[in-house]
Amino acid sequence: MIVPCRRVTVVAGGKPAPAARGGILAPVTAPLDVDAPVVANHRLSDSYNVLELEAPGIAARVQPGQFVMVKRALGREPLLRRPFSVFEVLRDDGGTVRGLSLLSKVVGTVTGELFAVEAGERIQCLGPLGRAFRVIHPPAVAWMVAGGVGLAPFATLAEELRARSVETTLFYGGRTAGDLYRVPFFETLGVRVMLTTEDGSRGEKGRVTVPLARELTAMAEREGGNRPVQIYACGPTPMMRAVAELVAARASGAADHTAAGGTLADQAMVGLEVSLEPVMGCGMGGCYSCVVPVTDNGTRFVRGCIDGPVFEGTRVAWTHLT
Repeated sequence: MIVPCRRVTVVAGGKPAPAARGGILAPVTAPLDVDAPVVANHRLSDSYNVLELEAPGIAARVQPGQFVMVKRALGREPLLRRPFSVFEVLRDDGGTVRGLSLLSKVVGTVTGELFAVEAGERIQCLGPLGRAFRVIHPPAVAWMVAGGVGLAPFATLAEELRARSVETTLFYGGRTAGDLYRVPFFETLGVRVMLTTEDGSRGEKGRVTVPLARELTAMAEREGGNRPVQIYACGPTPMMRAVAELVAARASGAADHTAAGGTLADQAMVGLEVSLEPVMGCGMGGCYSCVVPVTDNGTRFVRGCIDGPVFEGTRVAWTHLT
């Protein structure tokens, strides 16, 4: 699993991004398997919680977008662990890494167990696992699009982006205000936050793709297509597919404009990476339970735990993804 890899972002017109926007990911190191003490369990509501684990060895290796496989204790049901994006890398007052946190919503047995766990108990934790986000540099801008618990991979990403002085926006949506959490964390980093709820109980009423589409248009008009935009998305599959369709429509419009006599500089340079959430059994490529359809010379299936969980948005075969 030690795999040096080069990631290339596809932008408008289906062309690779300029070298200045590219980057080499650090080699994926072998994961650690630890019984991590629970430091705290912050119950944010009757279904959301943030679990803090003392796992410095794992946390020190985490790259934005990677995940861990966890379960409450050895011998408890269910037998297999479940994947969770690393939410925060926790540090003490001196800046030393002391652990990590997981943002969770109760939807089944494992998430229910993690909601009920108390400080002092231990959690089986394997990681870090998976492909990370490609972190950009200025002058490109970063837009993170999160739906509900899809916020989880963006705390570490936001910290890395702001450390590089990348202008960053978070588009964060949920069904109600009760699905939106930890907004001050991002605001403190200097991230511009745009909130939406489907019932209008907080932020703009509607789906999170509405302000995203508006901002894409405004950016193209304001910058003339000269400033690259990197979008990162995580959340429900329909939301991520809608984001991918917005990016594809922007690319198609830019290509038509160029064909009509515009210059390459007029093309809106928009890249997209999505963090998928397939069901996983092992997280290390052995069980093939997390296959994802991709369009590589036709549609084929790859393992989400190794080829992902982060994928180029243009690579995912959205019509075949359920």
